[in-house]
Amino acid sequence: MEIRRIVAAYFSPTGNTEKLAKAMAQAIADSIEPSCESGDGANAPAVELLDFTRPDARGTNYEFAKDDLLIIGLPVYAGRLPNKILPFVQSNLKGDGTLSLPFVCFGNRDFGDGISELVYEQRNTGFRPAAAAAFATQHAFATELAHGRPDDKDMEDAKALALGLWEAVRKAGGDSGSDNPSGPAEFADLTVEGNMPPGPYYRPLRADGEPAVFLKAKPVTYTEKCVRCGTCARVCSMGSIDPEDVTSVPGICIKCQACVTHCPAGAKYFDNPDFLSHKEMLETNYTDKKQNVIWPCKL
Repeated sequence: MEIRRIVAAYFSPTGNTEKLAKAMAQAIADSIEPSCESGDGANAPAVELLDFTRPDARGTNYEFAKDDLLIIGLPVYAGRLPNKILPFVQSNLKGDGTLSLPFVCFGNRDFGDGISELVYEQRNTGFRPAAAAAFATQHAFATELAHGRPDDKDMEDAKALALGLWEAVRKAGGDSGSDNPSGPAEFADLTVEGNMPPGPYYRPLRADGEPAVFLKAKPVTYTEKCVRCGTCARVCSMGSIDPEDVTSVPGICIKCQACVTHCPAGAKYFDNPDFLSHKEMLETNYTDKKQNVIWPCKL
């Protein structure tokens, strides 16, 4: 077996998951020496990106072959994969014994069953997860948590994980420079933290400890700041903001914060009391720096 294509796939409304996925794929690409015969890297696998953050990318089925390597990342929402994105992961990504490196990003609270759920779904759809990680990254709305992460150390952790997997692929007989010319070896079963199948979603709390109910909360607009550029509508992960009237959000909102993060005028915000109280609770109770959790590849 030879790995001919590396695909970095991600759902990344605020950009953190995207940074890590791209860094891992690029680390592998940069580590591959050019072909001795041609000197031009002709035998190196192609590196492709699959950004399924926007709705238009999630209406397509994507199939992966035995000689592909999939690096796939999602953020954790309430200790699980985002529930509105889960059907895409379950139905639109199909492997054929395809090697994969699943990872999740969590906002300094807890990754819960997020990584176990992704590994579980990967196995159910024809992939062979061989390594995994849960990275602590800046919280989508409680931005004081893990502020500025992924930082340089996080990026190095991600690259090291990817390179470790690639070295295992090479040793197992998965690339043209293999130490095992007789064929690929089997990878050890990957065991990660969490329940398979996953447990219930985390129930958010207000600052007073009571349940926070903000399922129907939607972003609002500082009309005096808004320049009607339409950026918020273009980046909305659910396509829920009206491009003709960006102050209107007729569709569902998953609180991904893409509109808030990417608005060039700082005109989008949330004013729901329970949402703000939950944010306060997080920034009061989860300030200790969480570490990344890595499950490296083993033969």
